[in-house]
Amino acid sequence: MTRRSSFPKNPYNGGVSFHLRDYRPGDLETLWRIDQQCFEAGIAYCREEMRWYLAQPGAFALIAEPVDGGETAGFIIGQSISGRRTATPLGYVITIDVLVSGRRSGLGSLLLGAAEDRMRQAGCRKVVLETAVNNAAALAFYERHGYTILTTHPGYYSNGVDAYEMEKAL
Repeated sequence: MTRRSSFPKNPYNGGVSFHLRDYRPGDLETLWRIDQQCFEAGIAYCREEMRWYLAQPGAFALIAEPVDGGETAGFIIGQSISGRRTATPLGYVITIDVLVSGRRSGLGSLLLGAAEDRMRQAGCRKVVLETAVNNAAALAFYERHGYTILTTHPGYYSNGVDAYEMEKAL
C-alpha cells in the first residue's frame, strides 16, 4: 500500500509530504525506537510485545516516510479481528506513533485514516483503542476523529496509569 499526502498549509512543518507503506520485518527495530521516544516507560512497548502484536492474525502496520527521503516519521499498528473472538470483524488500533518532528503536520490523521480504511476493507464496522487517561493530546486527537470514551480500565498500563477504552463506528 502506498498512500501519499501533502499538507501545504501546515504552519508547523512547512508542508512535508509523506507516503505510507506496509511493514517489513526489517522495520521492527525502527518502530521500537520510535515507540520508546513517543511513550514513557510503562506505556511504550518492549520489542517482544511489538513483535507479538505484529504476528497476530489480521495485524498490519503502516509506515510513514517523507516522500523526498529521510527517516521514518511515524507508524500505526492495527488489527482486524474476526472469527470466534467477535461476531463481526472489529478493528483495533494497537498504537500510533509520530515523532515530535512529524507532529502537527497531519501525519497522525493520515496514518489513522489509512488504518481505518484497511479495517473497513476487512469488513470492520467499528474500531476500538485504549489510551492513557493523562494523555490529553491523544484524547483530543481521537475525539477530533470521532472516537468516544466507552469505559475506563484502572491500572491498565504497567506503570499504573489508567486507560480509556474508546471506539468509533466505521
